Amino acid sequence: MSQFGSQLHSKSGRKLNGSGKIKIKSRDKRRHEMGGYFVATKLEQENEVKPVRGRGGNVRSKLMYAGFANLLTKDGYKKTKIKAIMESKDNRNFARLNIITKGTMIDTELGKAMVTNRPGKEGSINARLI
Repeated sequence: MSQFGSQLHSKSGRKLNGSGKIKIKSRDKRRHEMGGYFVATKLEQENEVKPVRGRGGNVRSKLMYAGFANLLTKDGYKKTKIKAIMESKDNRNFARLNIITKGTMIDTELGKAMVTNRPGKEGSINARLI
């Protein structure tokens, strides 16, 4: 299924069942079980969104490069520039590589904030002040 350029999400053929016996594969991989690869949203000067075709012809947005975030303040949402990435709860190397995921601590013009959405899946960054 690598010809479609996607990752497959299905149960492992090597997983043992309760008795310790290896399960026998009853069918092949299906195209509807495909998923996407991890989108490493990187820090840049401007936002760059890539449209991706989904199932049924739907178009989804993937944020490839991020420069701005929608920051939730007491007055409401404000668009602010991202200065730096402080730390990431997913992987400590993500902060070194400037990769933004959900839960990443970022430094903005209005202060420190935490990313509350998944930018690789939604096409924008939403964050809240800390």
